[in-house]
Amino acid sequence: MHEKHTPRASSTATAAADSRELITRKPGAAAREHVLGYRGFRFGARRPRCRLLVPDGVVKVMLGFGEPVRIADAVDPRQSVTGTSMINGLRATATLGEHTGQLSGVTVMLTPIAAFRFFGVPMAELAERNLDPADLLGREAGRLLCRLAECRGWASRFALLDGVFAARAQAGPECAPEVVWAWRRLGRTHGRIRVADLATETGWSRRRLERRFREQVGLPPKQFAQVLRLQEALRLQDGGLPWAEAAALAGYYDQAHFTRAFRDRVGCTPGRFGTRRASSKPGDPLDFLPDQVTSVLLAE
Repeated sequence: MHEKHTPRASSTATAAADSRELITRKPGAAAREHVLGYRGFRFGARRPRCRLLVPDGVVKVMLGFGEPVRIADAVDPRQSVTGTSMINGLRATATLGEHTGQLSGVTVMLTPIAAFRFFGVPMAELAERNLDPADLLGREAGRLLCRLAECRGWASRFALLDGVFAARAQAGPECAPEVVWAWRRLGRTHGRIRVADLATETGWSRRRLERRFREQVGLPPKQFAQVLRLQEALRLQDGGLPWAEAAALAGYYDQAHFTRAFRDRVGCTPGRFGTRRASSKPGDPLDFLPDQVTSVLLAE
């Protein structure tokens, strides 16, 4: 398993001096089918920190032990929720994460298919929402937080989560094979396939595919495809391509189409987002997963 330290999380003294500790870890074999990865974190902020989080097609479960975080819609910041632990369903628009003080905990990244099995509820109920884990897990959420807090280190926390997520996913409801296939097909094409063609390939009607996909993934297939196209454009630009070329390769008609879509989903222009990314401090933990572009720090 691979560990990434930003800065060296193995040194307590270094973490205390920098007031920042981050470890990313791939899941163990038992949970690998269901969990994309873990992030153990401990940050201290004397001033407010605000991070812009881009839609990424991933369900996140933040299990926190420190001060609360405020999550607001980036397009309409009046819509917000505050909590120490949260389940973040799939979103079609970006969010703003704000906190001041000590922030500590673990974030679990799940595919929507795994989240459907783990939570056992229609994923449409989680979409565009940030829920307290107790809303879905009941008392089990509190017991899990206590067990995580009692662990002596990150390795034991990740091992505990491996067992919990693997067991619940195995006991949860199965996704329809057609939905799993459509979700994977959208991923392989980075969202560049028409929903009508996707329905034909599954053997379902378009209406049936849209209904079952939203139930078991969270977003309708068209919106999920738009998130994937946005992620592909961001990945290509982050890899060195100009915005116009990245947008064209990701399936946007032209630069104007991409700029409108970007502003509607992220709340700012591509140029402003790119400038923020370029000015990020070395070691800033920008992205939840190595193959995605998921955030930028707005204020610290």
